Amino acid sequence: MRPKFIAGNWKMNGSLAANEALLKEMLTGLPSPLKAKVAICAPNIYLSQLHHLLTNTAIAIGSQDVSTQEKGAFTGEVSAVMQKEFGVRYVIVGHSERRQYHGEQDSVVALKAKAALAHGITPIVCVGETLTEREAGKTEEVVKRQLAAVIHENGHCISEIVVAYEPVWAIGTGKTATPEMAQTVHAVLRAQLHAASPIAAERVAILYGGSMNAANAAALMVQPDIDGGLIGGASLKALDFLQIIQATI
Repeated sequence: MRPKFIAGNWKMNGSLAANEALLKEMLTGLPSPLKAKVAICAPNIYLSQLHHLLTNTAIAIGSQDVSTQEKGAFTGEVSAVMQKEFGVRYVIVGHSERRQYHGEQDSVVALKAKAALAHGITPIVCVGETLTEREAGKTEEVVKRQLAAVIHENGHCISEIVVAYEPVWAIGTGKTATPEMAQTVHAVLRAQLHAASPIAAERVAILYGGSMNAANAAALMVQPDIDGGLIGGASLKALDFLQIIQATI
């Protein structure tokens, strides 16, 4: 049975003082025993602080993006090699905001996943459809295309990734897919992984990333193919984040 996994995505939020207070409150309030995996994905500029505060704790360090390159003349980019030095264990790739605002194509997302895997960092591969695509009946087509690119580039180690389904229409809008709607898409992704590798289908955690919160977490995570959540706004509030973790028990 796959352990549940709760990953917080702070997006472009935080300050040294606020981060320290938030993380200390989270660490103090973690349930014991902790059965779920937990990670915080922070802006790169705060990875040093997280390395200081979270090393040897139950919360793993994650980043929000990674370069396809290891080093060189790529001003502003941060490589997996660099992130590894700060204890990064997870990195978000292909988040809808990166796709929307930075024009990231499926092929680039696949290469970012490859770069992370090459240095022992687990990519959290985000897939999801816009409202227009959903209303056009293209949800399955879109998410399968996005995941297929990653499978094609990383087929030999596809069981080492995490997948996050984030319906774009449910991010930051207060809307959320019903547990049944989310499960339908998660089942499609699980079947796609199975076609590529039965081992991957058993091992890969598929997270829900469409405004999971303390109120809906339990109902979502009881679904057979929903293995946890990629949490946005609620990860900036210790009590809310802890309540979501509590829902995994």
